[in-house]
Amino acid sequence: MSGILFDELIFGPVHSRRLGISLGINLLPTNNKFCNFNCIYCECGWTNNKATKLVLPKRTDFKRLLSEKLQALQHTPNEPDAITFAGNGEPTTHPEFAGIIDDTLEARDLYAPKAAVTVLSNASMLHKKKIRDALVKVDKNIQKLDAGTQLTFERLNQPLGSLTLEKIINNLLLIKDNLIIQTLFVRGKYNGYFIDNTTPEEISAWLELIKKIQPAAVMLYSIDRETPVKSLEKISGQELENIAKMVEELGIHTEVFG
Repeated sequence: MSGILFDELIFGPVHSRRLGISLGINLLPTNNKFCNFNCIYCECGWTNNKATKLVLPKRTDFKRLLSEKLQALQHTPNEPDAITFAGNGEPTTHPEFAGIIDDTLEARDLYAPKAAVTVLSNASMLHKKKIRDALVKVDKNIQKLDAGTQLTFERLNQPLGSLTLEKIINNLLLIKDNLIIQTLFVRGKYNGYFIDNTTPEEISAWLELIKKIQPAAVMLYSIDRETPVKSLEKISGQELENIAKMVEELGIHTEVFG
């Protein structure tokens, strides 16, 4: 399997382009990517939900390990700026996600009060109230929106099951506060198609969705690590800045991470 899997429940800290010194949380299996998307650019490689029996970390183990890790990092150069839920797939699919967020906030307040509790998600689980209630509590609720059209959504994010772009948008509209949209711009050939979410048509459709959702902020970036599809092209910083200006014209704060 192409890609880099996180082999621990709690990993790092690592230096993040967007979040500074970030202590990573992986609520998914350590030997396999488990996700309801199969994005062609994912650094963890291809989704393979049926590879092995699904074994997820227990909430009790997570709470203990996080407290131990944060205590060990106190007053060191690696004291985290962020505690980030990412890992080998979609973190909100963990059945104890809501309770784990509560445990994280408690440990953060005790041992790393300056760290921003952050969730990187694909918005697929926002139809569940318990997930939305948990995300309202975090400091940075960052949700993915890479496409402005259904066709590009299907080819770029390759959602599993019955997920559609319309469902994702409806989910995002359920979040009234603290919503940050992250978008990865990329172009390249895969499965006989040339995929490009930076065309004028795609950008126009995506901007209409951003205008409709009205997030608190938007983060724009491109690939920075190995991807499963080798032909993908990194979008230049100047192109990202040009897109950012269009978002700013909507009155929405935008950051670019080249």
